[in-house]
Amino acid sequence: MTPRISNKVSGPDVLDHSLDGHFAELLRFESTREFEESPLHSKVREEAERILNVVVAEDFSEAEARRDNVRMEGRDISALAWNVERGTVFDGIVGALREHEGLNQKDVLLLSELDHGMARSGNRFVARDLAERLGLNYAFAPVYIALQKGSGVEAAVDGENTRSIHGLAMFSKWTMRNVHAVPLPNGKDKMWGKEKRLGWLRALIADIEHPVAAFRAVTVHLDAHCSREHRRRQMQIILDHLETLDPLPTLIGGDWNTTTFNSQNSTRAIMGYWRRVFMGPKNVARNHLPHPERYFERPLFRMLENRGYSFRDLNEIGTGTLHYHVESIEKNTNLRDWVPEWCFPFIFWAANRVGGSVSGRLDWFAGRGIEPAGPSAARTIGGLKDENGTPLSDHDAIALDFRVSEA
Repeated sequence: MTPRISNKVSGPDVLDHSLDGHFAELLRFESTREFEESPLHSKVREEAERILNVVVAEDFSEAEARRDNVRMEGRDISALAWNVERGTVFDGIVGALREHEGLNQKDVLLLSELDHGMARSGNRFVARDLAERLGLNYAFAPVYIALQKGSGVEAAVDGENTRSIHGLAMFSKWTMRNVHAVPLPNGKDKMWGKEKRLGWLRALIADIEHPVAAFRAVTVHLDAHCSREHRRRQMQIILDHLETLDPLPTLIGGDWNTTTFNSQNSTRAIMGYWRRVFMGPKNVARNHLPHPERYFERPLFRMLENRGYSFRDLNEIGTGTLHYHVESIEKNTNLRDWVPEWCFPFIFWAANRVGGSVSGRLDWFAGRGIEPAGPSAARTIGGLKDENGTPLSDHDAIALDFRVSEA
């Protein structure tokens, strides 16, 4: 299948398909190459590419009527980036985005991991349903067609998938123009292993016509099961594409998966784990996992700065956004799908050396032509739960108030 830059924006009906009739046969393949060399590839290619190379967008906001008031106030621009973990705790997410002081009333939301027609999230179109409930414009970019219900505990949920689509999205009170998505190469073969998928990650881009100042927003979800160099290369592809567009102040935000690990496969992950054991679990937990920019993922962040994008003043540096505990690490990461059983005693030993919990910073903002709106403009918002005490996501949200730089 051929990934391409998508400049075609369509309504939600474009995501209807009949590919599920081929899923049982697709699951027999052990690699993308094997699939592409089979007669089945020519049968499903056109329909799969139609879904994977489109962006869905609709307008549900009435904020345009308030443009003049906002312009007169001259207020700051507010943004939120959040990996909502499929959108499974949907009502809690809606409630938080409406009522939580740190999350509500944002001008733009950069959200990753949103399902459409997946049993694990109630088979709802999470992006569209969020936009309707919140009264926002939205754009949704599919990244995968899931051939199964998910990995780990997700595989055991009740019901069956309908659309079987997973993606990322952007929401705004204000008109979004020039909406498009840029494909990013996979870090591992998505047809290999227990969770098989068709597709590739994409960066979603739109120009936001905010009444104070227009700016460009980019929702990014970099690969988890890949090398650190691959993540850097994915970001480079995004930056290279942005250079081809008309200049605008730009905000990039999302889940960059800066785990500090090379997770292309279990062998590399295990080797990386032992490297950190020898570096000292306490040292790694305190100085590296919440600070990937210092050493392990430094080439990615250095490239951003060399290309004119700031990040240090746009984030709450050193504050983790993903948290592991020895009592929940298996559930939160579904490690048993790709790490051998014998590794777990050592993983738990290392975690217990730092009190049973470790936190890493995976979620970030970067920007060019923007500046933070004050000393507390960047915030990490954790502890988000619904009324029953269920966590809304495995990631904390990050928020930023910013201004367009005069320069």
